[in-house]
Order: sequence, then C-alpha cells, then structure tokens
Amino acid sequence: MPRIVGLDVLDIRFPTSRELDGSDAMNPDPDYSAAYVVLRTDDGPFGYGFAFTIGRGNDVQAAAIRALGSMVVGRPVPDTAGALAALSRDLVGDSQLRWLGPEKGVAHMAIGAVVNAAWDLAARRADSPLWSFLAAMSPEEIVGLVDFRYLTDALTEAEALAILRAAAPGRASRAAHLRAAGYRAYSTSAGWLGYSDEKLVRLAKQAVADGFDMIKLKVGAAIDDDVRRLRLVRSAVGPEVRIAVDANQRWDVGPAIEWMRALAPYDPYWIEEPTSPDDVLGHRAIAEAVAPIRVATGEHVQNRVVFKQLLAAGALSVLQLDAARVGGVNENVAILLLAAKFGVPVCPHAGGVGLCELVRHLAMFDYVAVSGTDDGRVIEWVDHLHEHFTDPAVVRGGRYLAPTRPGFSARIRDESLERYAFPDGPEWRLT
Repeated sequence: MPRIVGLDVLDIRFPTSRELDGSDAMNPDPDYSAAYVVLRTDDGPFGYGFAFTIGRGNDVQAAAIRALGSMVVGRPVPDTAGALAALSRDLVGDSQLRWLGPEKGVAHMAIGAVVNAAWDLAARRADSPLWSFLAAMSPEEIVGLVDFRYLTDALTEAEALAILRAAAPGRASRAAHLRAAGYRAYSTSAGWLGYSDEKLVRLAKQAVADGFDMIKLKVGAAIDDDVRRLRLVRSAVGPEVRIAVDANQRWDVGPAIEWMRALAPYDPYWIEEPTSPDDVLGHRAIAEAVAPIRVATGEHVQNRVVFKQLLAAGALSVLQLDAARVGGVNENVAILLLAAKFGVPVCPHAGGVGLCELVRHLAMFDYVAVSGTDDGRVIEWVDHLHEHFTDPAVVRGGRYLAPTRPGFSARIRDESLERYAFPDGPEWRLT
C-alpha cells in the first residue's frame, strides 16, 4: 500500500509591495506569500498545496503546517473520496489542535493547506484535473466529504444529496461547455489602491479591451478619493461595464453605509468586505441599507459555520469562498452546498499568489456538479505571479480556460521556490 513518507514546508514570499501590487486600504504593503506544502510518497506523484499569506505571518503559518507532520506522514496515500474525508476529519477533529480555533485561524488554514495537497495528490494519481476528479464522484461520495455538524439547522445531508442529484443529469454537458467556452472572469488588476489615477484609468480601459465586462476597485482610505477614482473609471469604461468595489474590512457599519451612498451615483455592482468578516449582523444591516448594491464577502470568513449564519441572515448576496482560508476542499464543498441551498451565487476570491490557480477548480466543480448554473457567477482574476506555477491559470477574452493537467494546480516551479525562499533565497538576499 503506497504511503506518505514526508511532509515538507517552505516559506515562499514574493516582493509585491515594491510596486504596490495587491495594496488596499487595510493592507498597504503586502508581500504575497505561500506557506508551501509538499506531500512526498513512496511510489510516484507528490501532492502540493499552500496557505496564502501576505508576508510576516508566513513563518507562523509554516510552523503550524509543520506541526501536522506526525499526523500525516505514514498514512496510506488518500486517493478515494472516503480516504480524503477521513484525512480531513482526523486533522480538523484533533482535540489538541482544535483547541486553538476551533476550526479557524492559523491552525485551520494549516489543515486546509495539507488537505488541499492531499486532493492535489489524489487528482494527480487519477490523471485528472481536480475540478473534473471531484465532479466525477457520485452524489453520495460528495456528501460523504462534508462535516454536517453545526449545519443541519440550515442544510441536512438529505438536502445536500437532493441538490447534487438534481444537478447530476447535466454534468456531462456542462463539463463539455466549460472545456469549450471557459468560465467568466473579472479583473482586479486595474484597481489597487496604491495606483495613480492615470494608471488606474489606463488599466481599466485595457481590461475592457481584453474582454472583461467587470472590474474591481479597492476603496476605503478616503471618501473623496474614492468618489473621484470611481467617477474616473466609470467615465472611462462606460455604463455597461460592471464595477465592484472592495473595502477590505475597513469600515464600521455606519461609515460603510455612508461611504456607499456617496459612491452609489456611479453604480457600483457590489461592495466587498465592508466591515469585519465576523460581523454577521453588521453585514445584514449594510445589505439592507445599501440595496440594490450587493454585499459580497467570504475571503476572510473562517469556516462553514459563519457562512451558514451569513446566508441564513440574508447578510450577503455574493459568496466569495477562498481556497486557502478554510479547511481545504472538503469544507469548501460544504460551503458550495450551503450557497446552493440558499440560492446565492459563488464568486470566488482569487487576490493572492496561487489563488487563481486553485479557485477555478472549485467554481467549475460548482457549475458542473452542485449549482448547475453559471448565472451571476464570475471568478476574480489578478494578472500577476502565474508564471511561477507549473499549471498556471489562463484567461482569454475575459474567461478562465478550464484546467486540463492533473491535480489542483498548486505546484510552484522549482526555480521559483529557490529564488523566492525566505529569508535565504536570492530575491531576499538582495534586499
């Protein structure tokens, strides 16, 4: 029986703060980083995963992943739905680690990185891209991946099974459509807060020329600046292009409402992360006050239980799951099922190194096997750092191409690992 024989962790950081790529009102100087995991096996393919951070926290995140080694090394390679479910349950349910959360924070993200690496390994062994590997499972196998504890007042196993069975007849045609047409994307690359007005307008026009019908701007530092920036972009791209805005948790509830009323004349499509990601009631108050502007959140929502509350309270109208924030693929399957139950579109967060690579698989699985629709759904696109991955995300004409290579697309190129290793890689020795 093949086994996992090693768990390696590398601290990889990219100096994106030098050009203010990724900058926003709450995070003015991010260095996009990956606490990177390699699951080594004794018989063939390895598995790759990571937790995304923005710099100094990466050493803490890497240490948390290393702490999982004794629970993973020596296990049989998990290459079936049942084995992947068992690995997730064992890691999430460990009582001593769970005490640090429960099911949130650095420890939970570490579990997510390892669980995602296991899924990458399983999909590689099956010679299938993750989205297709997952969508080929039976409804019963998919339901078996999910921990329904704390969810059954909103979503039962029977309801989840009914959702998946209802979507099953059209799986093949939707998968064929993805391979032929891809999945709609929107661009955040134009709207970083540290960019000048000239650069903002130029990049917004370029995004539209490249086929995007939606772009996103960072807001939240100064209301007059945001009004000016949104006015300039709206004038540059015209009334038909959707413009989302993202405050990155900058505001209290009252200021969020005031700010969005000031921006409303320029027709923002959604306001993303207007306040603390833990504030369910605050999100609901904002949603009620700023409608018909949508409220979007999720990249910092720490687990399925908080998503359940946001959905049940009507506190969001766009759900932005993150591939590396919660406990990996298994928990994201639970979140997708919750969103389908409440009829809320999933538009994944991808603003970070490797997140575009990962979340496209989850969105495509949702379309093929869960929600059965791509209406109102779009995946974020940030056009940098893809060159460091062996299976980089590709967007053409404003649409993500469906991945065809086996795995979860998480593997970073060896030369990039060497160059950007912190603190001893050549990129960091020069600073």
